[in-house]
Amino acid sequence: MNTDDRKNQILSAIIDHFVQTAEPVGSKTIILTYNFKVSPATVRNDMAELEGQGLIMQPHTSAGRVPTDKGYRFYVDELADFEMAKALAHKTLSSLRDTGRAATAKQRVHDAVALLSQATPNMVFATIPDSSKTFFMGFSKMLRQPEFLEAPLKASQVMEVIEDRDHFLTGLGNLDLDPEPKIFIGEENILQGIDSCSLIVANYTYDGYRGAIGILGPKRMPYAYNSSILTEVRNLLETKQL
Repeated sequence: MNTDDRKNQILSAIIDHFVQTAEPVGSKTIILTYNFKVSPATVRNDMAELEGQGLIMQPHTSAGRVPTDKGYRFYVDELADFEMAKALAHKTLSSLRDTGRAATAKQRVHDAVALLSQATPNMVFATIPDSSKTFFMGFSKMLRQPEFLEAPLKASQVMEVIEDRDHFLTGLGNLDLDPEPKIFIGEENILQGIDSCSLIVANYTYDGYRGAIGILGPKRMPYAYNSSILTEVRNLLETKQL
């Protein structure tokens, strides 16, 4: 590496570090952070030359150096790696968009569950996009049904299953689901511990994310209505009308 190349790398290191930290940059920082294989004296000499060229300056309150306008201009015109920056910008925006999509999808699924909960006295739920979690609403409302008020042990068993969300998710994953609601009555329900209940559940798709949305309640439920209301809410979710 010739002297000019090394000085350019030192200038790039000073600008990079200053942009990140807003702190004046010393020779020791450059060597330790950017792994220069030269002595501190060499770096100090190069920094002195860069300062003599008007590319960096020394603030009065610090032993370090900061870029000047001329230094920034030289960096922009000659040293900055715009191709690498372009790739980083693309990666950053893609990540932010993916995070934003997931957050929006989660909110819309939450809205769907809230709407469904208002339409039925049973517990409703949905798996959360891009996550191994589940939204639940209306559990206390379901437990006020006569079946559970009169049988506290049965209510306790259902509560234990719902609270073990990993078990609940595993059970849902083992069901053969379709976009159209499927009805599992009592013992047909493979979620062990809640065979006192019936489950109506369907797949949904939102902006590329897939999950399950459903209703859980006592076997004494209006099956046709619950299936229909679940279909309506799933359709509103999938057509982004929520």
